[in-house]
Amino acid sequence: MIFKGTALQVDRTPGGFAQLDFNLPSSSVNKLDRATLEELRQAIGEVARSGVAGLVLTSSKPAFIVGADIGEFPRLFQDNGEQLQLWIEQANALFNAIEDLPFPTVTALDGIALGGGCELAVATDFRIATERAIVGFPEVKLGIVPGFGGTVRLPRLIGADNANEWIATGKHVRADQAFRVGAIDAIVARERLLAGAGKLIDQANEGKLDYRGIRRRKVSPLQLSPVELQVAFDTARAKVEAEAGPHYPAPRAAVELMHEAAAMERGAALQLERRVFLQLAAGEVCRNLVQMFLSEQALARKAKKLLPDAAKVHSAAVLGAGIMGGGIAFQSALKGVPVVMKDIAGQGLELGMGEVRKQLDKRLRKGRIDAATMVEVLGRIKPTLDDGQIGEPDIVVEAVVENLDVKRELLAGLERSLAENTVITSNTSTISINALAGALQRPENFCGMHFFNPVPVMPLVEVIRGAASSDAAVATTVGYAKALGKTPIVVRDCPGFLVNRILFPYFSAFVSLLRDGAELARIDQVMERFGWPMGPALLLDVIGIDTAVHCQKVLGEGYSRMASGDENALDLLYRQGALGQKSGLGFYRHETGKNGKRVKLPRTDLETVIAPARAGNKKFDDQEIRDRMMVAMCLEAVRCLEDGIVSSAVEVDMGLVLGLGFPAFRGGALRHVDNYGLDRFCALADRYEDLGSLYYPPGSMRAMAAADETFYQAYQADQATKRTGP
Repeated sequence: MIFKGTALQVDRTPGGFAQLDFNLPSSSVNKLDRATLEELRQAIGEVARSGVAGLVLTSSKPAFIVGADIGEFPRLFQDNGEQLQLWIEQANALFNAIEDLPFPTVTALDGIALGGGCELAVATDFRIATERAIVGFPEVKLGIVPGFGGTVRLPRLIGADNANEWIATGKHVRADQAFRVGAIDAIVARERLLAGAGKLIDQANEGKLDYRGIRRRKVSPLQLSPVELQVAFDTARAKVEAEAGPHYPAPRAAVELMHEAAAMERGAALQLERRVFLQLAAGEVCRNLVQMFLSEQALARKAKKLLPDAAKVHSAAVLGAGIMGGGIAFQSALKGVPVVMKDIAGQGLELGMGEVRKQLDKRLRKGRIDAATMVEVLGRIKPTLDDGQIGEPDIVVEAVVENLDVKRELLAGLERSLAENTVITSNTSTISINALAGALQRPENFCGMHFFNPVPVMPLVEVIRGAASSDAAVATTVGYAKALGKTPIVVRDCPGFLVNRILFPYFSAFVSLLRDGAELARIDQVMERFGWPMGPALLLDVIGIDTAVHCQKVLGEGYSRMASGDENALDLLYRQGALGQKSGLGFYRHETGKNGKRVKLPRTDLETVIAPARAGNKKFDDQEIRDRMMVAMCLEAVRCLEDGIVSSAVEVDMGLVLGLGFPAFRGGALRHVDNYGLDRFCALADRYEDLGSLYYPPGSMRAMAAADETFYQAYQADQATKRTGP
């Protein structure tokens, strides 16, 4: 043995080369945390002095290396970038040392090699992989660029065009795709991986493979003419502008960085990469996106803790077809859980199965499934009008019309036909779970399971815990949501639950702006520029004006601050029968374009329709529109946390990002308030206090502002307490 550490060890093989194997014991995956990088530095020093014929990097884990340890980022980001700069400089020196070893080097890839793991792989001379290997540089999704030399080595390895696409999109690349562009040198069976790597070393030492020439290419300026360089990077810039948009600076910075570094040798190019990395890391977008990544992990851990209480779901049933029921049935079948889809009307079943076929056709066209998989998925769905065909599912999702009496009657009858331990859930968006549970003999087996439309696209599922819901019922529902590929968040029962409760003050702010004279199109434009995927008027049309009016009523009854009072624009559209996209008419006209997609068009008669709801003609600037919309929403997010609807700021913000499309680069409503400053945000809200109690900051928030606290500081302190105990 040449070196033995905690995260890795190096052995001399019978073939005369060194095998450096990563096997981090404290984790299911290998990560390049600071301790591992220090061990790697020591190991490379020993290998360089060992007289071996070459070096092969391997992993004993199912994946190679998933990247840097992002959990360390908040600590690295704490000072003015000094720790971060030192960390990157040390990593650069280490990867350079690997690239400069006096013998050939190979990375053996099986499974995932992302971020720093992929940067380590391209620092070696060759890469050999199995068919299941996945490589990539996802750093831009965290608001940064690769920092361990990825932007320097990859363009020289696979060309500027390919490197621009890989790094600026953060895409994951399959082994066969990477092989075609030269990022991987050979693909072999798993059992031949180490032997194949040894063969590459032998061939390099025999002069059959020019590893020194590969190194010269990687440390030299990019070998392209000025015209070729300009074309490659102009094309990449145009693509980034179209896809990344104005709010995500990292993709653009990556392209500019690689263009400027193309004329540099390794040392200067790495120095430029470091500078760009540090600039991005100091920005708000990066810090928000890093927190989003950590929040996703926190949600996964929280769900995992519940799973020991969960019953295994082998089969499911959906009551109520239509588009929503069809979407739930499709997702269940797609993920391998057979499902009965029951409706009382043939038309409903046809609509549900139509949604299933639409989703399958879409995936077939895009090459995401083949015809055999399509047949398998359809075979897992059993549409029926017969109650007797429901059978004995492990979980039932009720998805019928949003009416308390209808749901109570159906749930009571359903319960009598099911086994005593069957979990029953309701896909309600507004109706109290406690009110529905009152119709059941076994309310402990009941909870809410609120999907968001369209089901196959939206990642969030709210699991609503009623007063009588058992831990087992909640856990089983969480487990089923996870099995469907969704992110579940457990919320407490209240009007609107979490997401809709926070959304409707935003809509209230919208209709009050219309009341006071704001132009509808301008409101949508302002909020889209803020980062929303669509403005509030279009969002209401997509949700459905009838659905919005119903939710408005429920939430107004639950919270006086949300009561609509006088007739507003929503009420007027509803009275007209303009229900949004579903009817072709709402705040906009909706038509089907030549490509089959829905197209929104302005309504020339809209002002006439909503005129009775106009009470002013104020001219608003963009800032006031943004403030009125976002203050109302963010304060309700604060109230949800204060009321214990969820237990942490992470759940509030992730619910909004995953369920509503809240701009991820802003980090969520509470993160947005933290970044703004609680004291400044309270002062901003006070400017609009004449608009009513939606704009009154809770007392707890004012107290936090006075103490110079933030919601995420409170969350992190709470997590630290839970880890260490009282």
